[in-house]
Amino acid sequence: MDAGTSDAWMTPPADGRPDDDFDATAQPERPARAVAKRRRAPSSATGGADKPKPRAAPRSDFRVNEQPGFVLHSYPYRETSLVIDVFSRDHGRIALVAKGAKRPHSALRGVLQTFQPLGLSWTGKGEVRTLTTAEWVGGMLPLTGDALLCGFYVNELLVKFCAREDAHPALFNHYVLTLSRLAHGEPAVQVLRSFERVLLRETGYAMALTRTVTRESVVAEGRYTFDPERGVREASDDFPPQWPVIAGQTLIDMERDDYGSAQTAVQSKTLMRFLLNYHLGGAPLATRQILIDLQNL
Repeated sequence: MDAGTSDAWMTPPADGRPDDDFDATAQPERPARAVAKRRRAPSSATGGADKPKPRAAPRSDFRVNEQPGFVLHSYPYRETSLVIDVFSRDHGRIALVAKGAKRPHSALRGVLQTFQPLGLSWTGKGEVRTLTTAEWVGGMLPLTGDALLCGFYVNELLVKFCAREDAHPALFNHYVLTLSRLAHGEPAVQVLRSFERVLLRETGYAMALTRTVTRESVVAEGRYTFDPERGVREASDDFPPQWPVIAGQTLIDMERDDYGSAQTAVQSKTLMRFLLNYHLGGAPLATRQILIDLQNL
């Protein structure tokens, strides 16, 4: 399987087109520019002076060079190109067109793989920029087996929670750590719960786990429920039944990023699944369904 181009859970954006300079032959002609230029010319009848024309920003202003990043997903564009969804350190999630990447002898063909650290350069200012170079940085083990499926799950969360061009350097660093931990065989339950919490925090959905909405400290022996809009509440039959009931010790362990306890492992999974589903508006996660299907085989 070509991990860089086979992520079936993604679909091309309806309005995502490369920048205007990607393929000039496919773009409509723009005679309006010539008309506007003639209108700016001085009139010989009036002797008017030509007004200074503001200079367009140089093309270099729209260039990014050697940006650390990862391919989250790619899909075909025309006969020989790809559009890749990239998670970059300083520019967030960016869509790039890789011209000619599907050609058999393209230098990009073997580089644009998921879960591999890359140095990416691009140009343009539209919604979809043009990739100019991509270099493999190296230094990370490949993901295999269950770790590979977990990696696709993490990528899907990034695509669904991160807006375009919204930089999250701390989340990027934790993503690198997550891939490294998965590659080294650390328990998925610990690695994924840790990533999910950082994801919610960095995208604006974080809530305190060790203090209730009434500002009382969570105690290990207590029973609590989680209000997705406000946070931790003491458990009560008055609350909606879909709100998960969690032990106080679980919430304390999660705040410490400690998922060694069997109870914490189970309850944290239930809580994070509930919160992710709530903030996604009930939209299903394709990779989660794949994992469920494989467990039922």
